[in-house]
Amino acid sequence: MSEPLTQLEQQVYHFMIDFLAENTYQPSVREIARKFSIKSTKTVSDLLHALEGKGYIERDESRSRGVRLIGFSRSGATQPIAVYGDVGTEAPLLRDENRQSFITVDRKYLPGPDVCFVRAAGGGMTTRGILDGDYVLVSPSTQATEGTIVVARIGYETLVRLVRRDDAQLVLAPADDNAEAIALGPDVTIIGVVCGIFRPYWEQQPTPLMPVSEQVVS
Repeated sequence: MSEPLTQLEQQVYHFMIDFLAENTYQPSVREIARKFSIKSTKTVSDLLHALEGKGYIERDESRSRGVRLIGFSRSGATQPIAVYGDVGTEAPLLRDENRQSFITVDRKYLPGPDVCFVRAAGGGMTTRGILDGDYVLVSPSTQATEGTIVVARIGYETLVRLVRRDDAQLVLAPADDNAEAIALGPDVTIIGVVCGIFRPYWEQQPTPLMPVSEQVVS
């Protein structure tokens, strides 16, 4: 999973997204330096190196504008969010090789740059508006507290669950029924707090609107 960005790294990253959307090419190192009043081009190079190391960009240092924004879809004020099809059992749980695709989201809906999407599984959360198979937007840097919804790795399963209090301790439980709650322990790893969902209806109902035999073929 991409590492969290510093405030300046995030500002440079968003500037590069917006600049590319407006100009169809990337800003040069000097243009980035001018934008943020950075006197040294080496400082800008170090910032780009950090963005590359954290998995946000790819660079071709032989070219003056040789930067590719990973997952970028050419629209300003947005951010490409990685979709993970699998969650591992050992750290890091979210690995680049399990990244299936990207969903581009307006940045005003994001609590931070380190968010990702994971497919909801296990059911039990329909009363909170989350269906099995939804793309759940997860914020790893947001602290899980009582009443929040989280994505957690429980044994070999990845589940969406509600954090609630059971006597003196916090537990994870489905919202729809009174199934046994799971106490937070060594077998439970919270991946992050749910901060949104994305539900493409064409995936929910892939069948034709009418039987194939009744469709008119021209």
